[in-house]
Amino acid sequence: MVGRIAFWSGFEPLRTAKLLWGFSSERKLGVEDSVADARTTGFAVRFWQMGIEMRPFFNKESLWVYPIYMAGGGSFGYWLQGVDDRQTAFLNERKSILLEKRARAAARKEADQ
Repeated sequence: MVGRIAFWSGFEPLRTAKLLWGFSSERKLGVEDSVADARTTGFAVRFWQMGIEMRPFFNKESLWVYPIYMAGGGSFGYWLQGVDDRQTAFLNERKSILLEKRARAAARKEADQ
């Protein structure tokens, strides 16, 4: 799901390539990859903020903020991955229910004929 959100995918080259050019990786991205992508996003957001404020990127007094942004991005990515997993499980369950209904309806229709 993280890759589907345009803003966040702007910081993730693999997912951006998948969205823009239809590139598909052979391996499935796991929770660790999503959290790492979100941490990278948190780091990039901090760089963006410093650029907007026109402040130096690595100031000795403000280095402690980077891990906080990375932790925030990582926890958001972990939460968002959980949301994606729950939605996927729900949709797969609903799909199987609908397919069973269709099969029963087709069997009933075939029995009536």
